Amino acid sequence: MWDLGAGDAETVLAEARKALFVMVGFLALIWVIQIANWADHYQLTFDYGIRPRDAGSLPDILSAPFLHFSWAHIEGNSGPLFIFGFLAAYRGVTRFLGVTVLVILTSGLGAWLFESPGSVGAGASGVVFGYFGYIMVRGFFDRHAIDMLLGAVMALCFAYQFTVLLPQAGIGWQAHIGGLAGGVAAGWVFRDRRTGAGPRTRPARSKPASPSSGPRADLHRQLDDLGL
Repeated sequence: MWDLGAGDAETVLAEARKALFVMVGFLALIWVIQIANWADHYQLTFDYGIRPRDAGSLPDILSAPFLHFSWAHIEGNSGPLFIFGFLAAYRGVTRFLGVTVLVILTSGLGAWLFESPGSVGAGASGVVFGYFGYIMVRGFFDRHAIDMLLGAVMALCFAYQFTVLLPQAGIGWQAHIGGLAGGVAAGWVFRDRRTGAGPRTRPARSKPASPSSGPRADLHRQLDDLGL
């Protein structure tokens, strides 16, 4: 069944507050790392960014979203990251953390498997696309009309983002596609599993009135004792 997905207003407001704090903390973390990275001439990015098809760089899938190549790079990612991250988290921070792990893995694997050898990939844009994909499909999988509307509005408002899903020099479009695919998958994996109606019970069978005494009465009493 479909519903508006509003839920208990107090609960939604509490989760939205948590989502705000989580995203402010997330942005603060990547900006602190950016300052240290800039002071070290972006050596952190080259040391812990993704080097495609290098087995030793596979763990860097987890660190690359927190690293950037320039101030313009992190500034371009911060706004969409905050907006999409908050919208992905406001219905439940615990679920949001699972979504984040999944899109980090899929966007990182997309870069590690398909980007050009000899390059280095880093940045939060793959995660941004993951949140974007999750927001667009969450309402459909959860049967929430408001989230469906929200996903449609986001898709229309940020349609220009789809241009960076196409092959372009200097842009890690493979990570973007991987993140988007991970966000769509997260919509299904972390969907609401609301239980339906309880188990159906068989109606009690009516029993004919039995005589108060006699052989038939004894037989009926024995059948009643057996639950028949």
